[in-house]
Amino acid sequence: MPTSSLAASDLPVAGPDPAVFRHVLGHVPTAVCVVTATTPSGPVGVTVGSFTSVSLDPPLVVFYVGLTSASAEAIAGAGSFRVNVLAEDQQEVCMAFARRAADRFATGDWEFGAHTAPRLGGAAAWITCDVEGSFPAGDHVAVVGRVRDLSAARPPSKPLIFHRGRPARLDRAHGVHAPTQAFGWWDL
Repeated sequence: MPTSSLAASDLPVAGPDPAVFRHVLGHVPTAVCVVTATTPSGPVGVTVGSFTSVSLDPPLVVFYVGLTSASAEAIAGAGSFRVNVLAEDQQEVCMAFARRAADRFATGDWEFGAHTAPRLGGAAAWITCDVEGSFPAGDHVAVVGRVRDLSAARPPSKPLIFHRGRPARLDRAHGVHAPTQAFGWWDL
């Protein structure tokens, strides 16, 4: 593995301007998910745009949410959670769970179970996890989950994505045929 020739003292002390950082990283599209859990006080949920897989063995995922999010603390403390990957027509659900609204679950078609996290009908996919751990990550908290169950919508639906500061829809590239053989590992 290549090593850097920079010594720790050569690294800049201050990072980029936060507005520039947000603007540039906004060009990286991300999935939009609502992470839910069931707590003794009732169901909780929060919109996240920072969700990804971590490991296949064991099957781990992670999402990141602001340090000040009461929902994140409740989800990490619940011991389990569900990631509801939003479909492209679920922008209202995205916005409801991004705000500090009184009854977020009034928006969308939710299924509630006694001991399971709320499941959003019509979502693109669902991933149920046990909390593996959480840790501070700058001004966010990372919550790692061990996947216990997952499924995708049938027929498949397009996901809602977040790009350049707002929800967006995924569309296939036009005019260019890109062979997919190199990505055969993804369809395992």
